[in-house]
Amino acid sequence: MRKIFWLVACRSSTHLKEGAKFGIPNDPTNGGRVLLVLQDKGLIKLKPEAGLKATPLDVIDNPKKLKFVELDAAQLPRSLDDLDASAVNTNYALSAGLNPARDAIAQEAAKSPYVNLIAVREQDKPWVAKLVKAYQSEKIRKFIQTEFKGAVLAGF
Repeated sequence: MRKIFWLVACRSSTHLKEGAKFGIPNDPTNGGRVLLVLQDKGLIKLKPEAGLKATPLDVIDNPKKLKFVELDAAQLPRSLDDLDASAVNTNYALSAGLNPARDAIAQEAAKSPYVNLIAVREQDKPWVAKLVKAYQSEKIRKFIQTEFKGAVLAGF
C-alpha cells in the first residue's frame, strides 16, 4: 500500500501566485521530501546534491518566488487559512477533512520510492506467499480505492 504522503493543498485557488506562502514540515526528512515533490512538479529546482534532506536553503531556482514557512507537520492543515498552500501528510489531511480528489493541487508521484512493504524474516515459508497473494489481489485494490478515496494507492 502506498500512502499519498504529500497532499499539496490550498483553500482558495489551484494556482500558486508569485510570492505565495507555502507551508512545509519543519523536520529534515519530510521537509526534504516535499521539496523533492515541488521540484518534480517544476515549481523549484534544488541543488543536485541536496537529496532527501533538502531544505529551503538548497533551492537554487524558484521562479514563483515561493516563501517557505516551516511548521510542525500536524499544524500544516490548520495553517491553510494563513498560507496560500501547504504540503500535508495524508493522515493529517484526512483528519482535517481534506479530500485528495477535491483539495490536492499536486501529489507525490505514484512511482515514489516511499511505499509500505510486507517484510518477513523468511520469505520461503508457504504462508508468506499466501499472504502476499491475498493482499495483492484485485479485491484489496478495490477496497483501498473505495475506503481511502484516493488518499492511499495500491503499491502493487
